[in-house]
Amino acid sequence: MSKAVEVNFDGLIGPSHNYGGMSRGNLASATNEGEVSNPREAALQGLEKMRLLLRAGLVQGILPPLPRPNFDLLAAAGFSGTDAEIIEGASRSAPGLLKAAYSASSMWAANAATVSPSSDTADGRLHLTTANLSTMLHRSIEAPDTTASLLSIFENEDRFAVHGGLPAHADFSDEGAANHVRLCAEHGAEGVELFVYGREAGESTLGYPARQTRLASESIARGHGLQKDRSVFARQSKAAIDAGAFHNDVVCVGSLETLFFHELAFEDTEATIGALRQAARGLFELKPVMVPQADVPIEDAIRSYLFNSQLLQWPGEDRLVLLAPLETQETESTRAFCERMTSGNGPIGRVQYVDVRQSMRNGGGPACLRLRVVMTEAEIAACHQGVLLDEAKIDALQDIVRRTYRDSLSPQDLGDPAFASECQLAREALLEELGLGGLV
Repeated sequence: MSKAVEVNFDGLIGPSHNYGGMSRGNLASATNEGEVSNPREAALQGLEKMRLLLRAGLVQGILPPLPRPNFDLLAAAGFSGTDAEIIEGASRSAPGLLKAAYSASSMWAANAATVSPSSDTADGRLHLTTANLSTMLHRSIEAPDTTASLLSIFENEDRFAVHGGLPAHADFSDEGAANHVRLCAEHGAEGVELFVYGREAGESTLGYPARQTRLASESIARGHGLQKDRSVFARQSKAAIDAGAFHNDVVCVGSLETLFFHELAFEDTEATIGALRQAARGLFELKPVMVPQADVPIEDAIRSYLFNSQLLQWPGEDRLVLLAPLETQETESTRAFCERMTSGNGPIGRVQYVDVRQSMRNGGGPACLRLRVVMTEAEIAACHQGVLLDEAKIDALQDIVRRTYRDSLSPQDLGDPAFASECQLAREALLEELGLGGLV
């Protein structure tokens, strides 16, 4: 067993962060549609969360924002001419498409890819599969640029295998690590990978869309060379999806031996826990922590994002720490449950609250903002070093954000060609700081 740590690669929130309301089934996104956003505050909040973990002694990485607006999308829709003419034309005749082209949703890095560490894979390499995000137009345009970013960061083919997105068809609908949990005794040990899906390939569902298919999850597991007896496929409950849990990470989070989940997270909870125990046999003893519907109604769990929190092995602490949004503290039922939970002797010993309100207003909590990548020391040394953060780099990135990001962005601003130039210049400055100038 190689010594390994969990590296959190957070998405750096881009300068076009806006409340477009384009994500059907995401209640926060729909509620705040058309409101004025603050991209500068959003990015600074995200960077401060990264600083908190860095100061705690955790390894913290960052993923750059994708190029916005996405002119390829607008050109594919028939808009042509100069950049300014394309923006103006789309603003007049296809404002919804322009919103999609400007979407900064890649900030939610939990949707960037599904990751299997080298201790789980057949070839002993760390595998990453870019999510195709095919359900929503504004997210479906991310995959090519996300793959390019991952290839730039994890470029050593002896250590890493970066897979492009699955076919962009409804049967292969894949939303990345937001529907994936890895459990283990230690990060460097062999683990069990839990894949959660909302529907079968070809299955039609009523209500809010089920964004992950079993076929997609199984395809990723095969591509990563995972052992069948260490892989579990569980169906997310329709009740959770219809309540607004558009991803499994809205009702479930796990780390090491602990799975923290809502009573309504899975279609068959007993079977899911049983399968996990069987898969973990000989490796570790599963520690399930279920939150009863009677204690925390599913509506409160979703509104507060109790489960869209980071569950962390905090240096110097014996029990896990739940890094939760302020909204969890401000919701009576979730605050009370957290107080009872941490006062006991269970695996979660403390809750740390963080301010990510700009992201939360669009439906993304602390867990949405990060992609977990378990890496050995050799793998950390082999990846692109410019995206591994220290205090000085966070300061430099915050300086760029303060200098180039707007502190107010309304839907009408997207039609201003000057804003497109602002976004491009801001991203170029960020990429230069991260040593990723080749992505421009």
